[in-house]
Amino acid sequence: MRRGYIARRRRNKIRLFASSFRGAHSRLTRTITQQKIRALISAHRDRDKKKRDFRRLWITRINAVIRNKGVSYSYSRLINDLYKSQLLLNRKILAQLAILNRNCLYMISNEILDPLE
Repeated sequence: MRRGYIARRRRNKIRLFASSFRGAHSRLTRTITQQKIRALISAHRDRDKKKRDFRRLWITRINAVIRNKGVSYSYSRLINDLYKSQLLLNRKILAQLAILNRNCLYMISNEILDPLE
C-alpha cells in the first residue's frame, strides 16, 4: 500500500523557496523552514528600512545643493518656506531636481524666499 503525497508536496514547495540558499539551508527540511522564516522576517523589516534610508539620502542631497546657494540657507529653511508658501513638493522630487536641474531648484527657492522677506 502506498502513502499519500501531501507531505512531500509541502516539502517540495518550501524547497523551491530555498533553492538559492547554500549548504544545508537548501537541503534539510527543518533548516529550510527556519531559514524561510528568517528570510521573510528580514524582508519585512528591510522594506521599512529602505524607505527610511532613501528619505535620508534625499534630504542629504537637497541639503548639499541648497547650501551651495548661500551660507545662511539650509534644508530646514527650504522645507519651512515650502510649507509657508503651500508649495507641497515631496523630498524625492526635490532631490531629483537637485541632481538633474539645480537651477530649477534655485528658482523655486528664490520664488518662495522673496515674497516672505
